[in-house]
Formats: sequence, structure tokens, C-alpha cells
Amino acid sequence: MPDRPIAPISRLHLERITGPYGIWQHADGVAPDEVYGTCVDDVARALTVDLLQRHQLGWEAVADTARRSMAYLVAAFNPEAGGFHDFRNAEGAWLDTIGSQDCQGRALMSLGIAASQAPEVRLRSEARALFGAALPAAHRLSSPRAIASALLGCDAVLAGGADPETERAFSHLVGRLRRVFSGIDIDGDWPWPEPELTYENALLPHALIAAGRRTQDLGLRRVGLSVLDWLIAIQTSRQGLFTPVGSDGWWSRGGTRSRWDQQPIEATALILAAAVAFEVTEDAAYRRAAEAAYAWFLGDNEAGLVVADVATGGCHDGLSEAEVNLNQGAESTLMWLTAVETMRGLRARSTAVRARRTRDSAPVLMGVRS
Repeated sequence: MPDRPIAPISRLHLERITGPYGIWQHADGVAPDEVYGTCVDDVARALTVDLLQRHQLGWEAVADTARRSMAYLVAAFNPEAGGFHDFRNAEGAWLDTIGSQDCQGRALMSLGIAASQAPEVRLRSEARALFGAALPAAHRLSSPRAIASALLGCDAVLAGGADPETERAFSHLVGRLRRVFSGIDIDGDWPWPEPELTYENALLPHALIAAGRRTQDLGLRRVGLSVLDWLIAIQTSRQGLFTPVGSDGWWSRGGTRSRWDQQPIEATALILAAAVAFEVTEDAAYRRAAEAAYAWFLGDNEAGLVVADVATGGCHDGLSEAEVNLNQGAESTLMWLTAVETMRGLRARSTAVRARRTRDSAPVLMGVRS
């Protein structure tokens, strides 16, 4: 099946569901549902989307919303609790003392990316300072997904240069993630550290592969790639379609796999993990897996329904057998926009790899490559 075209960038729906503090958490159809307010998880993801899209749009097109998201994260940090609030009502009041572990991990990942990639010096400095203030909390994380997110945040910071505190936190998180997978038979029929497959599963092998790359630990890399291979295999239909585990019951080991209420976050998590796996291995199988997950948004799925709205940049909240969820909330929309830009980068890298291999395999006559 031919690759689906890369969608043009549209921020119409993103702007539609963004309020004075940041992106609204939920939507009623395509309209923001302000009753549920905003949350750190989504604002952190929105900041990352701005940083991804600025490569195509230019910084000025996304600078205002990136600064707003950064201000939100600064306001969300609760130094007394040593972490971030998560939920905020429509009037701007925080509804909790400290958010979940996943909230802390996602905030650290977004801040790490901003600290190393934001083109604006002030925003980059703010992100690095806040990342440093929140970093001690990373040592207390025990949730595998929170550990993986925080690890990826540290990896992003270290990509911009050495930092002793970040290096210590990174090493600690790598050790924790290694222990999560210790004793797992990665060649068995359930190479997974939990008794159930739930949400954002590919985040874990993504972090393992990134950790193996930075530490040059081939064993860690092998575990990450093997687990990702398994996730790809069990989520690929006989027709080659991406078929994520449904959130309507998940999949317990030895039980019946939930087929429907498939979520956009699963497709994007797989794309992100496969993109890193391709960077590390240059194996085209990972490019194909990412393409299948991307095509899921565009109708190449078991229901044959389009999940993303290419024209507006919005995305439906889930996929059932006969319909899509009509609501287009923050997480789903941000997952679609992340998927588009990740695929844009992956295709560019794949093209460069093919060009290099063609050049390297060309015959050489009298010391001059033809």
C-alpha cells in the first residue's frame, strides 16, 4: 500500500480549542468544553507541537502560543510540593496540590525538549531553569511511563550539552527502567513488565532505545527494540493495518484483547518509538511500522474511518467499529499534529539514508566515484 501524503500544517482547530491560559482539555464536538478546564499534560504536549511545527512555519508563527504554554508550566510548578499541579479550572485556579506521576514526567519531557530546541533564548533559559527546579522529583518516580517520559526529557537536555545534575537523574531513571524490565523474557509471548497492556505502550520501548543509544548499552537497546518489535507485531493486522489495543477493556495477559475505542495516543506513541528505532538501526521495517500507524489516522484502519481532520488539524477522540468519537479534544488533536511532524522528519531521514546507501554502493573507477 502506498504511503499516505504528509498532511499540510493546519492550526485551525488547535487555535479554536486554546483559551487564555492554554489549550482546553476537552471538546464538545469541535467546540472547547471549558467546564473541564485545562491541564499540564496537554499544555506540555502543546509546547512540543509548537517546537515541531516551527521548522515548517517559522518561529514567529508559533512563538506566542509557545510562550503561553511556558508561562502555564511556570505557574503550575508548586515548589512546596516539589512538582507540578495538573488540573486548572476555567478561571485559572488550580484544583490539586500536585498532579500524577505521569503529569510530572510529561512536564519534564516537554521542558527538556524546549530547553534544548527552543530557538528563543529567553524561552530556552526559562525551560532549563524550570526543568532544573523540577528535576529532583524525577528521583521519586515509580510509574513506568512517568519514568520513561522523564528519561526522554533528560535525554533531550543532554543532547544540548553536558549537565551533571541531569546526567545523575538520567542515570537513575535508566536504572529504574532497566529494573522495570528485569526478569522479563523478551523472546517470550508476553515481553511486557505489566499484566495488562493499557495506554501509550510504545513510550516504554522508546525510552529504552533512547537510553541504550545515549549510554551505548547494546543490551538495553536490544530490549527496547525487541519489545517494540513485539508491540508492532501484535498491533498489525493480517492486512498490514495498525490495530492498537482498544481502551474499552485493554488487554490482560491470557485474556481477551479489547478491539475498539482505539486511541490516537497509541498511534503516535508507536510512530515516535519507530522513528527513534529507525535512527538507531536504519531498518526500513520501522519506517513501515510508523507509516502504518500514520495511515491509521487517515482511514487505513479496521473500521475504514478517517480519524483526523486534515483540513483543520483536529482529531477525533477515538475509533469504534462503526463510528469515530465526534469530540476532538486536546490530547487527540496534539497526537495527530505530533504524528504529522514526526513522519515528516522520519521520511526526510529515510530519504537521506537511501541516498547515502546508493552513493556508497556506486562503483569507483580510478579512485573517483561515478
